[in-house]
Amino acid sequence: MDGKLLAIAREEKENIRRAAIRTDRQRHEEAYARVPELRRLDDRIASLVPQAAASAMGHGPSLEELRAESLGLQARRAELLVENGWPMTWLDGAWDCPKCRDTGYVRGEMCSCLKRLYDKAQAQDLSALLKLGSESFGTFDLGLYDDRPDPVSGVAPRVQMETVFGICYDYALYFGKRRENYLFRGGTGLGKTFLSACIAREVAKQGFSVVYETAVGALAAFEEQRFSRDGEDAARAEALVRRMSGCDLLILDDLGTEMMTEFTRSALYTLINTRLLGRKKTVISTNLTAAQMEKRYTPQIVSRLEGEYQVLSFAGSDIRALKKERGLD
Repeated sequence: MDGKLLAIAREEKENIRRAAIRTDRQRHEEAYARVPELRRLDDRIASLVPQAAASAMGHGPSLEELRAESLGLQARRAELLVENGWPMTWLDGAWDCPKCRDTGYVRGEMCSCLKRLYDKAQAQDLSALLKLGSESFGTFDLGLYDDRPDPVSGVAPRVQMETVFGICYDYALYFGKRRENYLFRGGTGLGKTFLSACIAREVAKQGFSVVYETAVGALAAFEEQRFSRDGEDAARAEALVRRMSGCDLLILDDLGTEMMTEFTRSALYTLINTRLLGRKKTVISTNLTAAQMEKRYTPQIVSRLEGEYQVLSFAGSDIRALKKERGLD
C-alpha cells in the first residue's frame, strides 16, 4: 500500500473515532442526568472487572457469582434505557464501525472500514493526477478508429486497437497475476493516455498502489529532491520519488517531453532499473519512435525498455481532432 495514502486514510479514521468518542460522551452525560441510576449501574458493572481478576486468583466472590450479578445489572440497564426512549445499545459506543471500534484494525489486521477509506484516498489522488474525467474501459470507443487497412502495415487501425484494448483490459483485470511491463508507442491523440488512465483506475480499485505521473513531473521530482534548498519542497519531492519507486504500478506518461540533461538521464535510468529490480510493474507511454528513443536516451535506458517492456503500438488518427470534427467533445 502507498504510505502517503494510508496516512490520509488513517487520519480520516482517527477523526471519525474522535467524533464517536464525543458523541458517546454526550450520550452518557444526557442519560446520567436524566436517569441517575444508569450511572450507578455502570459504575458497579465496571467494578466487577477487577473483582473478576481477583476471583481468578482465588480471592473474593466466585466467577459464577460475578457473572450472574453482571447479567442482572446489564438487564436492568437495558430496561432503563428502553423505558426512557433509547435503544438498549445507546451507551455501548457510538462507533461508525463497531467491528474495530474505529481504530481501523481488528486483531492486528486492517479493518474493511479503513480499507474503504484507503480506496477513497487513492481514487481522489488518481483523479487529481489524471485530470481527465471518468475514463473507463467501458467508454473506450473503437468506432473512432478507421476500419480500412493501413497501406503500409496492411492492418486496419481498428483491428490493431481492438488487440491493444484487449491486452490492456486483461492486464488491468488480472493485474495481481501479471508480470509484464508495457511501453505504449504511437503518435499524439491515439488513446495512450486514455488507456493508461483506465488501467490505473481498475488496478487501484483492486487495492493495489498506483502512481500516475508524467515524465516531466517524475524527473522534476528527482531534481527537486537533489537540488532544492527548500526543505519542504525537497521532502515532498523525496516522498514522490519513494512512491514512484515502490508502488505496485507506476504509469509514466509522455516519455520524451521531459528536458534531457545528464542528471535526468541518470534519474530516468535509476527509476526504471529500481522498479525492474524490485519486480514492480510499469506502463510507459511515448510519442517517440524506436529510432528517436535511441538518439535521445542512453544505451542502458534503451536496453531496459527494449528488453524488459512489451511494446504496444497504437494506430489511427488523432482522436481528439476527430472528436472535435464530429462534435463529440
